Amino acid sequence: MQHNPGFLRLVEQAKQRVMECTVADVQARLARGEQFHFIDVREDHEFWIDHAAGARHIGKGIIERDIETVIPDKQAPIVLYCGGGYRSVLVADALQQMGYTHVVSLAGGIRALRDKGFPLEKDKSI
Repeated sequence: MQHNPGFLRLVEQAKQRVMECTVADVQARLARGEQFHFIDVREDHEFWIDHAAGARHIGKGIIERDIETVIPDKQAPIVLYCGGGYRSVLVADALQQMGYTHVVSLAGGIRALRDKGFPLEKDKSI
């Protein structure tokens, strides 16, 4: 997908304030038994197609509204991902502005997860 220049500028600015991780980082955390919230911020229809095993869906369009109900602990570790790592950076930036202190964005998003053979699931309700 070809992204517009204004969107890319916004993402690049947010990346300066946000920590990113790799699929290997997520796999290592899981291997160590670390507990963290794994959040898919893509649109509903994207999540239904497939998503990372164990991920919870809170779309970018509603996450700022709902996050404090879903994850009230602002020190809880959160890993966000989207399709390619752009939207999740913007969400991570917004959550940090809301006071969340341990938020990271997965570089490469679900594309990176697929490329690295990360276990995926389909929505069971379809």
